[in-house]
Amino acid sequence: MNNRIAVGLISLAAILPFGFQASPVSAQPYATPVAEPRIDGFDVEPVSRSTPGSELAFTLYGSPGGTAAVQIAGATGDLPLVETEPGVYEGIYTIRSRDRITAESKATVNLRVGNRVTSVVLDEPMIGSANASPSAAQRAAAIAPRIEKFDVDAPPRLGAGEEMYLTLQGTPGANASARIAGVKGKLVLNETRRGVYEGTYMIKSRDRIAPGSAVTATLRIGDRETSATAGQPLQPNAGQRSSARKAASVCANCGVVAAINLVEVKGEGSYIGMIAGGLAGVLIGSQIGGGHGTTVAEVAGGAGGAYAGNEIEKRMKTTKHYEAVVRLDNGGSQTFSYPAQPGFAVGARVRVENGVLVQL
Repeated sequence: MNNRIAVGLISLAAILPFGFQASPVSAQPYATPVAEPRIDGFDVEPVSRSTPGSELAFTLYGSPGGTAAVQIAGATGDLPLVETEPGVYEGIYTIRSRDRITAESKATVNLRVGNRVTSVVLDEPMIGSANASPSAAQRAAAIAPRIEKFDVDAPPRLGAGEEMYLTLQGTPGANASARIAGVKGKLVLNETRRGVYEGTYMIKSRDRIAPGSAVTATLRIGDRETSATAGQPLQPNAGQRSSARKAASVCANCGVVAAINLVEVKGEGSYIGMIAGGLAGVLIGSQIGGGHGTTVAEVAGGAGGAYAGNEIEKRMKTTKHYEAVVRLDNGGSQTFSYPAQPGFAVGARVRVENGVLVQL
């Protein structure tokens, strides 16, 4: 028996140097905030009929330096969008004879920056069809969403790189967007508080915005929508801050829960597990072969048992926690760690208070 223990210790000595190798650093539960991709606007120039040869022109405004593609229900393939200038992605899809695109078909755009992806579904038909429009009776029976107030705060200079702030108050739970005369496409307004929709637009070099340009907002629920134009033509704000800019600054630490992930952190093994596993391997190896073959089997069994014992100990020490990824309204993101499932779901509006998430 002593010989077998000696053989086991020899086999452990053969693999112990590996125990001093630096272990891979496990992912820390508190990661450095990484900016999530942001989509500020997604639009299409609709066509009257879905006939072969008709072209659907898509425009996406969002985080620069990414890759974007549109998935169209009923189409035979995806449409990659080309970044024509920082943060502006464009592409044209030519309808084919084998496509089955209708007025009810949805278009979804995915914007990837690094290994992070965000998506938006187009909130209006790509194909204009009288059949897709609700009847007069349906419109009369339906309650259209209501816009109570729409404000736009323009910068002192309407030049490239300057930001505009838009805020809308109206029916909660709707899809809100805005169009600025001189800007191609439309902007997405996010519901930051119940019934309050906000958005920011950075002026591009190709835009043709001028004092007096009209800004129109649309609020949509299903196939019902309401539009409103800002109370006065666009005027640069020389010093005063409108409610849009105030609202944008009031809740700089607000955001939306983008993901809740279960994370496993593997534990570290010790020599206790290696020794126990090695001795068990020696005993098993001693039952194999005879003479010198037994010794070889004992050495192999000791080495294999030590490795298995170390791995088993690591698994026993594995810990689990949850990470909530929050996409902030300012375009950044933060990750928060919880020992158990947090009490809110993906999509919930939250605010960061003293390093803790509070649901709005």
